[in-house]
Amino acid sequence: MSQAVPTLTDATLTLENRVATLTLNRHDVRNALTGTALVDDIVATATWINHTSDVSVLVITGAGSAFCAGGNVKDMAERSGDFAGDVADVAERYRRGIQRMPLALSELEVPIIAAINGPAIGAGFDLANMADIRIASDQAKFGETFLNLGIIPGDGGAWFMQRQIGYQRAFELTLSGRVISAQEALAYGVVLEVVEPDVLMATAMEHAARIAAQPPKATRLTKRLMKMAPDMELKAFLDVCAVFQGMCHNEPEHLEAVQQMLARMKK
Repeated sequence: MSQAVPTLTDATLTLENRVATLTLNRHDVRNALTGTALVDDIVATATWINHTSDVSVLVITGAGSAFCAGGNVKDMAERSGDFAGDVADVAERYRRGIQRMPLALSELEVPIIAAINGPAIGAGFDLANMADIRIASDQAKFGETFLNLGIIPGDGGAWFMQRQIGYQRAFELTLSGRVISAQEALAYGVVLEVVEPDVLMATAMEHAARIAAQPPKATRLTKRLMKMAPDMELKAFLDVCAVFQGMCHNEPEHLEAVQQMLARMKK
């Protein structure tokens, strides 16, 4: 089922060859997630993708020199916006605000590639960790800096990071609040590749194109399996695999792929 690409407020969204590209476009505030419409834009994008059959991959990047600065520190200092009010007020704003982003991205059916063009700090680092594949410019930096400001990763960052790089390293980065280079991020397994800035998007798109060339329904089911596997017992997981495989074997895209392989074998 096809649906028109949604119109966003603080981000741009394009679709080409089954690859959707979401560019955070508030470079005036280093693409901060609070005090902007970026969370709304991310949620709208995820919702749209899950209701269209036209997309196989989502690429997320940032406009300007930063990938995403996370929270707006000026608003924190002024106790305004998302940070105003008592404990209950702030908690409710988090639930209705930034916490919609991890929920939407964790439920996204297609693979996510983050093309990290610059600093990914605080919730920006967490946004990167919500992706399935991360490609970084050598100008990128990463910092789980919440504790430096006397706060916690309220967007669920502690849940995501340890699943990406393991508990011990995630704990060290979160509790130290230190900022690491792209090369350190590569060594820790935070990112898959580090490239020159001028080839960042081309590299991300190469990965996206390879995935987008795969049968789309099987791609979505495979991502679901990858996400489900760590939290399931093997027997239950195999039962799900059996059902998903039955679905795949009855899809036209499977029969078409088999015929294409047989044709190649005859050459």
